[in-house]
Amino acid sequence: MQALSPTDSAFLWMETRNQPMHVAGLSIYTPPPGSGPDYVSKLLTEWGKYHQAVAPFNLRPVLRMGLWYWEEDTEFELDYHLRHLALPQPGRIRELLAMVSRLHGNLLDRNRPLWETYVIEGLPGGRFATYSKIHHALVDGVTGARMAANAMCLNAKEHKPPTWAIPFTQHPAGRRKSAPPSWLQQLSNVAKAGREILPGVGSGLWDIVRASYADSAAALPFQAPPTPFNVEISGSRRFASQSYSLSRLKHIGEAAGATVNDVSLAICAGALREYLLSQNKLPKKPLVAMVPVSLHGETNAGGNQVSLILASLATHIADPVKRLKRIVESTSQAKDRLTKMPRLQKMAHGITSISPMGVGMVTGTSEKHPPFNLVISNVPGPRETLYLNGARLDEVYPVSIPTHYLALNITISGYGDRLGFGYIACRRSVPALQRMLDYTHNAIMELEAGLGIGSHPPRRATPKKKIPKV
Repeated sequence: MQALSPTDSAFLWMETRNQPMHVAGLSIYTPPPGSGPDYVSKLLTEWGKYHQAVAPFNLRPVLRMGLWYWEEDTEFELDYHLRHLALPQPGRIRELLAMVSRLHGNLLDRNRPLWETYVIEGLPGGRFATYSKIHHALVDGVTGARMAANAMCLNAKEHKPPTWAIPFTQHPAGRRKSAPPSWLQQLSNVAKAGREILPGVGSGLWDIVRASYADSAAALPFQAPPTPFNVEISGSRRFASQSYSLSRLKHIGEAAGATVNDVSLAICAGALREYLLSQNKLPKKPLVAMVPVSLHGETNAGGNQVSLILASLATHIADPVKRLKRIVESTSQAKDRLTKMPRLQKMAHGITSISPMGVGMVTGTSEKHPPFNLVISNVPGPRETLYLNGARLDEVYPVSIPTHYLALNITISGYGDRLGFGYIACRRSVPALQRMLDYTHNAIMELEAGLGIGSHPPRRATPKKKIPKV
């Protein structure tokens, strides 16, 4: 058995029926030319030959003396984890998103390894989709994206085993076991970690304290206003997604002197502003987003390797260009501060700065005093065209985690020259989520018009508008 880190264990402790803690990905494929209607069945037959899983896909969680451990499932059953579904007619993207919404609200069985993969056929033109979910205790978003890409090929002729049959050495459970460190090495490691962690704890606590009187572009904990997103949630989910040209967003960034990540935040901010305005619930203070920062580039350790920054979304500013400028100021200050810290200090700083949210979730005070309003993640993806047993991967969309008092989560994932925006929310707390797709389109158009690089007016959503195609 292998003990989970405190961060990974937290995702198991936080999980409830209304708050599943798994992440997922939705991918859409075009079968190879000349393939018949039985292509998906043949794919599943081929995958069925790999009835044994490797770490971490063969691990289930067990609780021992108050601590979580990973234990190998000696009775692993592939048929339980790999599932074949078909869309109801007429098989549009609308039906696919509705199916994903239902599947994402279901808990993973802790008596088994914490993952499931669904192959879904019935899209127009013979296209099909895969929806794969895995518990956040096993992987973070970056690791999950890397695992998925690792099972793809760069050409249509090559075939690879499915994800669960490919060793992934970047996960701690997938590495060869080495000799345990001596007690002197262990003492040295503890001392080194303490020298990095304690300053991070201190700076995180200082952010909480100074939030009440700080006056700068930087966003701090508990400066966020209460919104309709900061409420208790139900177990039902609604998922909406759309992709946009990466080159288009880069063009906006070049014109405004901003990064693509900042442009993405500004697009989300514009969409959120219009959504809240449509419900007459836009607060006077700007919304604050928690933005995870991947630390995988600083270590070869597996599991969850993330810190975070808080970013003002400047939703109180009507002008889209001024709003983007304020977002750049906010993220620049936060990133400049974070980059000066060692990796463990970054992790400790991020966790400590939002640690009071746990108390707020238990007591309910997060509804009126949220540390931030929502999570917006940006997960990098492969730039090359990828194939799955000859089928071309067309589109990729992340499906993340809403929680109590964070009823909406936005995750953005790159693939080729596209960025896929995935909106996942509590179905009851965030009604008409599909309109966010129209509002996202409007936000892009408004930025282009404000910067003088666009000529078309924004498309306004109406209550009767059909959900756009992914």
